[in-house]
Amino acid sequence: MGIFADYRGLPDSARGASIALGNFDGLHAGHKAVIAAAREAGGGAFSVATFEPPPHAYFRPMDPPFRIFRPERRNATILAEGAESVFELPFNGEMASKTDEEFVRQVLVDGLGVSHVSVGFDFRFGRGRMGHAQRLASLGRALGFGVTIVEEVQNEDEKASSTAIRQALRAGEPEAAAAILGGPWIADGPVLKGEQNGRKFGYPTANTNLGELIHPKYGVYAVKVRIDRTGDWMPGVANFGRTPTTGLRDPLLEAHIFDFVGDIYGRWMEVQMLAYLRPELMFDSLDLMVVQMGKDVIEAKRRLKAS
Repeated sequence: MGIFADYRGLPDSARGASIALGNFDGLHAGHKAVIAAAREAGGGAFSVATFEPPPHAYFRPMDPPFRIFRPERRNATILAEGAESVFELPFNGEMASKTDEEFVRQVLVDGLGVSHVSVGFDFRFGRGRMGHAQRLASLGRALGFGVTIVEEVQNEDEKASSTAIRQALRAGEPEAAAAILGGPWIADGPVLKGEQNGRKFGYPTANTNLGELIHPKYGVYAVKVRIDRTGDWMPGVANFGRTPTTGLRDPLLEAHIFDFVGDIYGRWMEVQMLAYLRPELMFDSLDLMVVQMGKDVIEAKRRLKAS
């Protein structure tokens, strides 16, 4: 049925679902286990409810960017998992002030009309995070809906978590993030018109601002790139950082696509961050920087071929 930006005023056809409830940033194995529990409880039919913006962004707006997925990618991934609907529960002062019981009665029962709710074992809700999974189960029994609590999912002896994904990306370990995600982390955004320095140096780049997406470790990466969410993934090399040699500026992702010619300004770019090659450096001259760029291309091609 699609995406709903509120829990109020829903059509009858969208209410009464078995839902998976949580933040679902990254859609790792733990999230997918919660979704699978909602699917099983709903006899194959289920929906997903999440918070928009995430509570962390509401309570700590000055923190560095932390989203693993943009909302559009999160929602598309959830729908691809088979969900009938995604409910983006608006997280604002009103939502933050609800007690755990008020949240369950007003949002889950009166709003969504849930038949069943699945959550992770560490799910918290209500004012000051007062509610927990066992409290939700107790309220569910009292108010007439079932609750499934999904236990911790391990990923190679480590908890599958969004926190672990963020830690890996900030450490320059995209392969570790991919192992938890179940596939490469993808940075995406519109292609921006930049200073065109790459073209001058013989390595034209397609640039995008990550904005609210988590900022991975500054440096050079072996990547694959896709334009407008369709077609083949094209090999390349990318730099994420502030370009200290040519003049500091806000962090930018600059992707050089091998053997590509075309005008893609304004189009949507997706970049699979596959391997970290080196940190961002300050060069004594532009000539030295260009020499290193050539080495980066060779190393990126080697790493991509090896993978």
